[in-house]
Amino acid sequence: MTQTLTKVNIQPLGSRVVVQPSEQEEATATGIFIAQTSKEKPQKGTILACGPGEWEDGQRSPMDVKEGDTVIFAKYAGTEFKHQGEDYLILSQKDILAKLND
Repeated sequence: MTQTLTKVNIQPLGSRVVVQPSEQEEATATGIFIAQTSKEKPQKGTILACGPGEWEDGQRSPMDVKEGDTVIFAKYAGTEFKHQGEDYLILSQKDILAKLND
């Protein structure tokens, strides 16, 4: 399956990333619809933009993730915001728990 990235005109600073959270399921496997208020916060998403990395000992430390990576992040991490009608999340790289390898 080919993944299409949404281009955002947002440049995160330091070791932060802009993530588009994955959509939550609207119904369970048995067909029961989930109320909007009962849905859990997403913990998975796609990185749309990466900062340049943090300064350490006078040098930039490279980021462990890149644009297009699908990641799992801490449940209540980051700052949620809307930009041009879309929901995004700005996370620090330290709040990313794992990278999914497809």
